[in-house]
Amino acid sequence: MTPQEALKTYFGYDDFRPLQEEIIDSILAGLDTLALMPTGGGKSICFQVPTLVMGNENPEKRLCLVVTPLIALMRDQVENLKARGIHAAAVYTGMSWDKQRVALDNCLYGPYHFLYCSPERLESEEFRKRLQDLPIGLIAVDEAHCISQWGYDFRPSYLNIAAVRELLPNVPVLALTATATPETIDDIQAKLGFASPNVLRKSFHRENLIYVVRRTDKKEEQVAHILSRVPGSAIVYVRNRKRAQELSEWLNCQLSIINCQFYHAGLTTKERNERQEAWTRGDTRVIVATNAFGMGIDKPDVRVVIHYDLPSHLESYYQEAGRAGRDGKTAYAVLLYKEQEDKAKMHKRAVDTYPPKEFVDQVYHKTMDFLQIGAGSGLGHRFALHIDQLCHVMKLPVIQTYSALHILTQAGYIDFEEEHETQPRVQITVPRHQLGEYNLSREQAELLDMLMRSYTGIYTDMQYVREADEPSNHDLLVSLAQRGIITYIPRSVGCSLTMTKERQTEIYLSPSIFEERQERFLSKLHAMLEYADQTQFCREQLLLAYFGETSAVPCGHCDVCREIAHRVIAE
Repeated sequence: MTPQEALKTYFGYDDFRPLQEEIIDSILAGLDTLALMPTGGGKSICFQVPTLVMGNENPEKRLCLVVTPLIALMRDQVENLKARGIHAAAVYTGMSWDKQRVALDNCLYGPYHFLYCSPERLESEEFRKRLQDLPIGLIAVDEAHCISQWGYDFRPSYLNIAAVRELLPNVPVLALTATATPETIDDIQAKLGFASPNVLRKSFHRENLIYVVRRTDKKEEQVAHILSRVPGSAIVYVRNRKRAQELSEWLNCQLSIINCQFYHAGLTTKERNERQEAWTRGDTRVIVATNAFGMGIDKPDVRVVIHYDLPSHLESYYQEAGRAGRDGKTAYAVLLYKEQEDKAKMHKRAVDTYPPKEFVDQVYHKTMDFLQIGAGSGLGHRFALHIDQLCHVMKLPVIQTYSALHILTQAGYIDFEEEHETQPRVQITVPRHQLGEYNLSREQAELLDMLMRSYTGIYTDMQYVREADEPSNHDLLVSLAQRGIITYIPRSVGCSLTMTKERQTEIYLSPSIFEERQERFLSKLHAMLEYADQTQFCREQLLLAYFGETSAVPCGHCDVCREIAHRVIAE
């Protein structure tokens, strides 16, 4: 089977998009490959097609291990592959080990071609051992910039991929990302242990996307004005949850012609999925969102993306703006800029993101005390962490505490997960032969019987129970817990902290963890402000130069290019 035959047979396409075929040829040649493709460029095809080709030729190389950080995206891709008759499985945080074993057994013995996993799963020694037995022919790393400490979204869990590569010698890796500076490109290849440098890239130029910076003292009114002038689907990005909800409600009151909804990480998975699906279908025209509304969005007809607040770096701005106009038709990326206020906010953001080392040390020890973790203990334990309660009890400022916990994660002392969703869990505490003494209702008895048949070990340990998401089942579980028959932990959204080292009496933050990253962060803030502030150079030229494309010509249609053209004509 050739790549073209696989593309047509499984995906129904006659031709590859630009760069896809070159990436696939590189993988089939056994080469480690870093592919830079803008958002919406068709990254998935680049590992799906070569895997199917290799599996057809050699069953011992039929499986692709796909590392991706977003569980919702993972589930969507698995379901999409299954709909095409392609066997795929996923393993992620929150699954019971029984389900993980079933998924891994299916990949070992069944006709499976794709195993998706979150980077955190690679930390499990048992999971890594199982990987050695699987017929893996390719490792695909999505959002590969997360492995670079110089990237804008560094995640320490990505560093586990290098150890997995050692367990799977001679298996090539495909690293995929939509945004990376030249320095990040080099770092990704080094961290993933590339045998030799091999970068394939598609220009970040978007012919149909018009970049605009609009200076304004009244951002709400400008959002309403833009949405009333530009028809079609839209995204408005804001920095915090409160503003997402308030702006959404204000827009709904101001503009009867739109249907607007807000989206942020504090919503449950069910709420987020429902709101994203309504927007994707077109039932909701405008989504006002924090950056939690990101990976996995595949809506081609977004006509405008508005940034109400300045992002911290051009990487995220380019990626978020690039969600407009994927259908090739004219679309707008508008950045609202209130100069003095936004500059002051960016300065405060720099201080909040990198508080003094002494404060980070203080947060570490106060958090350990709050969780009652003694010196030399805690290794491997995971805790639910209520930040508001921690800050209230320990008298800590909230925003800087979040930042300190992220710095401690990068330093390797803890693994702090912000907005981690806890799946519903159940353990039956009453022996089966005694249940008849409790005068159970028919519904309670049927639910308990189903749980005992479906979840082995539910008498000895807490089990993740997907049926708890049904409102009627949730009510039954609450009633059973109130009677002492079960222990029930409902689904919740919050933060979690995992101890990656036992509690230390002293911590050390190396220059590479603190000063160098602080300097990088400040330089990215400066580049973002320069983009918003300047009125002399083409917006797209500046963006492309930032990502290493220094020979780009002016786009001709951004606000700066149009203003320059207007001045020339006037003269």
